[in-house]
Amino acid sequence: MSEEVILVGQEVPDFEMETYEPETGKFGTFSLKQAKEEGKWTILFFYPADFTFVCPTELADLANVYPKLKELGAEVVSVSTDTKFVHLAWHRDEKLLENVKFPMGADPTGKVSRMFGVYDCETGLALRGTFIISPEGKLVSSEVNFYNVGRNADELLRKMEANAYLIGHPEEACPAKWEPGKKTLKPSEEIVGKVYEALNE
Repeated sequence: MSEEVILVGQEVPDFEMETYEPETGKFGTFSLKQAKEEGKWTILFFYPADFTFVCPTELADLANVYPKLKELGAEVVSVSTDTKFVHLAWHRDEKLLENVKFPMGADPTGKVSRMFGVYDCETGLALRGTFIISPEGKLVSSEVNFYNVGRNADELLRKMEANAYLIGHPEEACPAKWEPGKKTLKPSEEIVGKVYEALNE
């Protein structure tokens, strides 16, 4: 594993990845630099491998919330160490992926997976890592699961909604299970030991 693993709160170095683009059926490239220039959030969704078992269920789940994530100004890139050619074949063959429209990133050397600390040197695969990068290029959220536990895209959407809200309200904080429209907190000496009152006033 690389020593240069990006931690939450740090700036993410610019990188590029070849992609398979399901919406066009063509190959493309994802560039973090370009995403930042366009003012987009970036969500990287690492998974172990194409043509496996839990992975297509995760990507199908992610596809369900992809339109809402795009509305929040985010681009989603699923990433594995497979090549773009394998992505094309898997998307064509696996019925669970028929609604997948987001770019499918190819990281066959493991360079990007190492950057985020999810590369498994023993298998050459990536763990189930989800990372949210702000439009300024800062890593604001990190989640990593082992191979056998799938993720919940609804929780990813909730975290993205909270981060998108907070970028416009930096003086506030989102409590547990916060959803749009619910009460936030404004940290200050007045609410130390009085969070219950602040949430229920």
